[in-house]
Amino acid sequence: MIDAKKLLFLGGLAACAVGMGGFLLTPPAKADTWDKKTVIKLEEPLIAGNVVLQPGTYVWKLLDSQSDRHVVQIFNKNENHIYTTILALPNYRLRPTGHTRFAFWETPDGVPKAVRAWFYPGDNFGQEFVYPKRLIAQLAAARPVPMPAEVQPAPEPAPAPQPEPAAQPEPAPAPQPEAEAAPEPAPAAPEAQPAPAPAPKEPAALPKTGSVFPLVGLMGLVSLSLAGLLSVAARRS
Repeated sequence: MIDAKKLLFLGGLAACAVGMGGFLLTPPAKADTWDKKTVIKLEEPLIAGNVVLQPGTYVWKLLDSQSDRHVVQIFNKNENHIYTTILALPNYRLRPTGHTRFAFWETPDGVPKAVRAWFYPGDNFGQEFVYPKRLIAQLAAARPVPMPAEVQPAPEPAPAPQPEPAAQPEPAPAPQPEAEAAPEPAPAAPEAQPAPAPAPKEPAALPKTGSVFPLVGLMGLVSLSLAGLLSVAARRS
């Protein structure tokens, strides 16, 4: 009979072998969760940090560092060439999603999109990229001027201006006839003087209010004079 100790020893070895096999067959999910490895396929140019990624496949990962969990590295598909290392900032969202999520900065027309934030599936925190002002300004300045769809014919050159004729001297103005002297105005007729007012007429008779006593006295005086003259004439005769 087989010793019980040997059976227990063989059972332990079998259990260890099964455990090691299961560990070797487990996909590296923990490793991807740690470095946030993400394979991204671009169909148009994209600004990430200080570089412009052309269409193609790239691998995005966090730097294997315990102290700083916001250093992003971008590799080629085979991970044998690194394009850039980005010092990102922490960013947070309220609702995690089950897929990789990007947010973008606003860029001018004709300039590729610029990544603002990158969120790994299931995380409510992510990496925020600083806005690349200088790079976007250079791309905007180097942007080619759009050509019209239909080429318009070049305008015909304008004819050369004709030389202006020399200015002719203006003819002297013809002598104007002297204006006849205006006749002197006739003297104005003297204004008619108003007729003098008629003198008031003396009354034909004394007013009824006159007294007769002066007339009587005058007649008496005349009578006395005549009497004196008669007496003198009688004496001389």
